[in-house]
Amino acid sequence: MPVKVLQKTHKNAQKWDEHAVLFLFYAFFCLHWCGPIKTNSVLKEERQAFILHQVNLHNKVLSSRLSEQIRVSEDTIRRDLHELAQEGKITKVHGGALSNSFHVGVTSAEVYSVEEKKTIALKAIQLIQDGMFVLTSGGTTIIELARLLPRNLHAVFITPSLPAALEYSNHPHIEVVIVGDRVSKNARLAVGGEAVKRIQSISADICFLGVNAIDTDKGLTDNDWGVVEIKRTMIESAKKIVALSISEKINTAEQLKVCAVDEIDILITELAPDAELLQPYVKKGILVM
Repeated sequence: MPVKVLQKTHKNAQKWDEHAVLFLFYAFFCLHWCGPIKTNSVLKEERQAFILHQVNLHNKVLSSRLSEQIRVSEDTIRRDLHELAQEGKITKVHGGALSNSFHVGVTSAEVYSVEEKKTIALKAIQLIQDGMFVLTSGGTTIIELARLLPRNLHAVFITPSLPAALEYSNHPHIEVVIVGDRVSKNARLAVGGEAVKRIQSISADICFLGVNAIDTDKGLTDNDWGVVEIKRTMIESAKKIVALSISEKINTAEQLKVCAVDEIDILITELAPDAELLQPYVKKGILVM
């Protein structure tokens, strides 16, 4: 081997030796003075914070979807969900988890982003008039709508949602029609063929949809096939479609499509109509409130 190559190789080896010594010294210093680096515990805390936010935001999450989003195994997600459920932060169900605020009897104070949802509900109420046939889905924003309805309102409210029907029944002048069939325990909503047929027989003046996710390109989307089927039928059975969504759900998407964004007439959020986030929806011809 030529002398120059030997000298170069020798110098490179010396550099690697120096780097190795520095690395070992640094590792010894960290272990001695700082203790072990708790990488797993930090990642676990971040994972669980993300999971909790997704549960509260969408009311329901799927283990498979969380696994894709966080890029960890479903077993890891299941362990996280189990721990969060043990701490009372979520309700674990087969294949995923539900928000605690999704249960019947939960007060407004326990609902995620409740002030934003109350703002949306008050805007939506402006669209309801005496004598209307009003079709609504379920969800925590719809519940706030039900709780804030004027006491002197006379209207018919039709819903497949058990929690919403219970809230409407507390109103002195509202006639409540509940669309019945098999009840999805995850969504607290009647789903299935009979529910679809009953909704198809209705001609509602207005339909209020609680939104799981909405995007200008992907439309309204959800993560429960039974709920998607019901919402699609509700859209076909009303003269005017109103989507209710907190701004955190704007420009997000789930796996199952409910409808194209231009199939809704009005989008209501807690934001001012001229908010920059909402302008792509205005350009689609949607009235933004």
